[in-house]
Amino acid sequence: MENTLLKSHKITFSKEVKNYYPEILTDDAFNFLTALHEKFNSKRLELLKRREQQQLVFDTGKFPNFPIETKTIRESDWTAGNIPHDLQDRRVEITGPVNRKMIINALNSGAKTFMADLEDSNAPTWKNTIDGQQNLMDANNKTIALVDTKRNKSYKLNNKTAVLLVRPRGLHLNERHILINNQETSGSLVDFGLYVFHNAATLLKNNTAPYFYLPKLEHYLEARWWNEVFAFAQDYLKIPLGTFKATVLVETITASFQLDEIIYELKDHIVGLNCGRWDYIFSYIKKFRNHSNFVVPNRDQVTMETPFMDAYSKLVIQRCHKRGILAIGGMAAQIPIKNNEQANANALEKVRKDKEREVKNGHDGTWVAHPALVNVALNEFNKHMPNANQLHITRDDINITEHDLVQLPKGTITEAGIRKNINVGILYTEAWLRGHGAVALYNLMEDAATAEISRTQIWQWLKNKVIIEDGREFNQAFYNELFNDEVEKIITEIGEENIKNTKFKLAIDLFNSLVLAETFEEFLTLPAYQYI
Repeated sequence: MENTLLKSHKITFSKEVKNYYPEILTDDAFNFLTALHEKFNSKRLELLKRREQQQLVFDTGKFPNFPIETKTIRESDWTAGNIPHDLQDRRVEITGPVNRKMIINALNSGAKTFMADLEDSNAPTWKNTIDGQQNLMDANNKTIALVDTKRNKSYKLNNKTAVLLVRPRGLHLNERHILINNQETSGSLVDFGLYVFHNAATLLKNNTAPYFYLPKLEHYLEARWWNEVFAFAQDYLKIPLGTFKATVLVETITASFQLDEIIYELKDHIVGLNCGRWDYIFSYIKKFRNHSNFVVPNRDQVTMETPFMDAYSKLVIQRCHKRGILAIGGMAAQIPIKNNEQANANALEKVRKDKEREVKNGHDGTWVAHPALVNVALNEFNKHMPNANQLHITRDDINITEHDLVQLPKGTITEAGIRKNINVGILYTEAWLRGHGAVALYNLMEDAATAEISRTQIWQWLKNKVIIEDGREFNQAFYNELFNDEVEKIITEIGEENIKNTKFKLAIDLFNSLVLAETFEEFLTLPAYQYI
């Protein structure tokens, strides 16, 4: 590690750091990050250990249940705090990474809100992470602009823009380039800390506040941790308690069993829950991966109409509205299909139906990944939701059981499905290693959750030696044959002479090692992060 530039802060940087971003990594900012780290990082590590212990329980064949110790929280009447004026109407939210062009286009997209993502759609290179903070500062100061000399095009903000929310990295991710007391810092605390430190005053002056999306929570104790982080940061920055607001992504299977509890722990700060569908599928497979005969079919066959997905979506609506907060629906990942009008029309119709189902079920808003989808989603919500939200729709007509939330989906596993998982998994991993977290693949905007599902399904199918649709057993030899074939296709398409200028060799080796590993790796981004 290089010597610290700021010895008073107990800070060191990894040897890869060449740019120290003095405008962002100021002495005062480092004082704040140090205070957050020393107060909250050890507890974060304890919570991650708790996840490991919970996995050992699932590995015995058990499923989650509604916690006995919090029964009174689930059954008593209480509501969360207020929803600010600029978060009352969230009928369409757009999401994407924190690069400059994306931020401008998303804020100008016509969506009600924009979730700027430092997590799954952002590969956390040092440059991406800290440039992202600068871009967010410029967005909040209304000075963000860009000139694309190659396209001879300039980008700047419209007068009316979407409301900004920021998603920091999940609890499991470190920031390996900043060490405090010789310990890697938390990606969550670095992303959150730098954002509030540099933007809180500006946002409050503009009659808004720091708003967040909190990813991958697995337990209400993790929600409590975030609430304590919020309370501490507001006190440190001399901001009233409850100023920061958060929406929690329900993207782990265990969170579905603790919705009331998560809301309760964050009740001064929470304004909504969101159905993070792709990560939810990943979590569902991952948590029960060692159950016997527990095999999930091809990813494309698991939709929001699949019983366990439908159950969780409706339960989110019911619990949110009972507690006075918003229920945001899932992602439409489609992107425009150029040069094929019929295929594009079919894709947009698929999006329209998805959004119609969500709004009719009682969701208050939804997600899209591309500006071209904003109006499709907006039209459906405008048609069926005349008010700012649907908090009045209580969904008392449903009773979701523990079994409903884990009901195994029906479907098939096919050679085409295996091939697609290998192909998409490698393509995404290679792009991520080059610093791209949001990747357009086969007319969908994919983020890390896609590659996670891809490699987790293959790991699980191999472990179970599943019988695929045509009667063949999916074993090591069969996998090797398909893997080598898909790799050959990628090399042919890229060109053997061009491969050396890519990260494909590393991506292929990494994907293959994760799939064949005896012990399942919790997140592929953990080993991959060492290479960026």
